[in-house]
Amino acid sequence: MNKITDSVIYIGANDHDIDLFEGHFEVPLGMSYNSYIIMDEKIAVMDTIDRHKTDEWLANLKEALAGRTPDYLIIHHMEPDHSASIAAFLAAYPNATVVGNKKTFNMISQFFPGLAIANKLEMENGGTLSLGTHELTFIFAPMVHWPEVMMSYDSADKILFSADAFGKFGALDVEDPEGWACEARRYYFGIVGKYGAQVQAVLKKAADLDIKTICPLHGPVLGTNLGENLDTNLDGTLSGDLGANLDKNLDYYLNLYNIWSSYEPESKGVCILYTSVYGNTKEAAELLAEELRARGVPKVAISDLARDDIHECIEDAFRYDKLVLATTTYNADVFPFMREFIEMLRERSYQKRTVALIENGSWAPMAIKAMKAKLESLKEITFTENNVTILSALTDENRAQLAALADELAAGY
Repeated sequence: MNKITDSVIYIGANDHDIDLFEGHFEVPLGMSYNSYIIMDEKIAVMDTIDRHKTDEWLANLKEALAGRTPDYLIIHHMEPDHSASIAAFLAAYPNATVVGNKKTFNMISQFFPGLAIANKLEMENGGTLSLGTHELTFIFAPMVHWPEVMMSYDSADKILFSADAFGKFGALDVEDPEGWACEARRYYFGIVGKYGAQVQAVLKKAADLDIKTICPLHGPVLGTNLGENLDTNLDGTLSGDLGANLDKNLDYYLNLYNIWSSYEPESKGVCILYTSVYGNTKEAAELLAEELRARGVPKVAISDLARDDIHECIEDAFRYDKLVLATTTYNADVFPFMREFIEMLRERSYQKRTVALIENGSWAPMAIKAMKAKLESLKEITFTENNVTILSALTDENRAQLAALADELAAGY
């Protein structure tokens, strides 16, 4: 059994059968669907789980209850990977009170037409619920990343149940070789990135709380006091699915969320993203990467938008302080993969970056003009002076232009 504290237990499940999360995010390490139970005078179940894992979740819940009956089902977020087992829960525990807000109950009626809920408790922002020793305070977090989202704070164990915030891709029974930040960053900018202002508002509320542990709906439990409270094996390692993923530095996660949600660059470096039909634009992008490395740029990340995971590319674009977009002219516009990528940047309110542009066109190069038109409405974007136009294949003049662009991008590192 995965204990977070003496009275808070993890009852979620891992999914290794999923191919695409939300229908378009690759998740090579699988996915976790997190749910928790608070055992007190009154028992509260914190969210349900994806329908593919309903039976496993109900079995975990039954084991944790140890013969008792839950009093409350608290719903922080109505997205189906967390709410799909509501009906199954109520079939098993029909007398439990469902706790949500007005928008939560509106969505329940949409996802479960005709579902009868005998007992409802509609929460207001700042409302409280006493379980005995544990008192929960509810914090509304609209558009992080759905309008009904709320979080709850347990003052007894100083736990923030954070809904989808502070989540990451990956199942909990697989050790992520890149640690927490990489897949958490891809998760954040892929799913929550548009709503930086709303995340900032929630972080301001959280700053007034004495938080020791964060329990998200995806990814590992985060906190400062977990090592003392989790069950351990005889060799001293943590038992259960959570062990390999736990980290004790809570400030680290809060700081990253503050950086991400304020759209500040996380690291110094240049992200180069290109599309190429016959290899000439790719050659230019790779030559620029070599020139940047030769000038001591601390990090150069280069990807092909047509072949590499576009969400990894979004992650890199937000991670570093400078971005290079290189593409061919296509139907008097830009190549489709580049057009899609720029639209994804726009959707996520990309800002506070330096952007360089490289275009290729055999008879009427238009890509720089088209890219600028798509990007110029974004906040605090600085375009480089040394943008590059290629007419089919690289020339010595283009190589000199790429060197000048490398000089400009490397300045200040």
